[in-house]
Amino acid sequence: MQSARKTFSAYYRRFLKLQELTREPGLAALMVIEAFFLFVATPLASMGWLPRFVLPSIFILFVLATIVVTSRSHLAAAIVIVSAILSAVAVVLHADFPSVLTQWLSTGGRLLVIATLSTVIAKAVFGAGRVTRHRIEGAIVLYMNLALFFFILYQQIDALVPNAFSGLPKSGSEHGSGAALLYFSFSTMTTAAYGDVLPVFPLARNLANLQAMIGQLFPATLLARLVTLHIANRAPSKGE
Repeated sequence: MQSARKTFSAYYRRFLKLQELTREPGLAALMVIEAFFLFVATPLASMGWLPRFVLPSIFILFVLATIVVTSRSHLAAAIVIVSAILSAVAVVLHADFPSVLTQWLSTGGRLLVIATLSTVIAKAVFGAGRVTRHRIEGAIVLYMNLALFFFILYQQIDALVPNAFSGLPKSGSEHGSGAALLYFSFSTMTTAAYGDVLPVFPLARNLANLQAMIGQLFPATLLARLVTLHIANRAPSKGE
């Protein structure tokens, strides 16, 4: 019995060491996967140029990278896994039996994954200690997560309120990718809106205002501060 405990303890220490070694590189992987999903896979899928399994496969990679990043907190990792499963099941059910309940389950699962991941990353990025390249990568992931979070909210509003947005393509023309609302989310986030997609429903307009304000403050204050501290840490001291 004592031998089994020692063996378990040894394996657990190795597991914790592996967690520590993969957590920060996991941020870089997460940034690459998320950027590829947002700026390459989704637009191509909206044009029907990708097989249907590609977006779900990227989502699985995203979840795996999220688990690696959040694995230091067992509660956060558990929430991510449960939320991802809940969201996936809800999407399948909504495709066969569309209802308000399955729509809310899918939305809630995705929002919970993004919120949990963002909370863990924010603690790592803005916590005490030296600002490293991985922290800046984490801040970039946070910025993209904000756009994703609002995108999911816009999708929910569009699903529940007819004509909540003007200028959207006809239903089904984007092969279920929601690329137009993702485009609207990022153009609002960067205040580069071109006026082709507009929020009409009051809640959608207010969310767009909030997102535009956050989108301006985040890179101008938090991200800029992190980059400045990283450059300062790399600069040689006067005595060297």
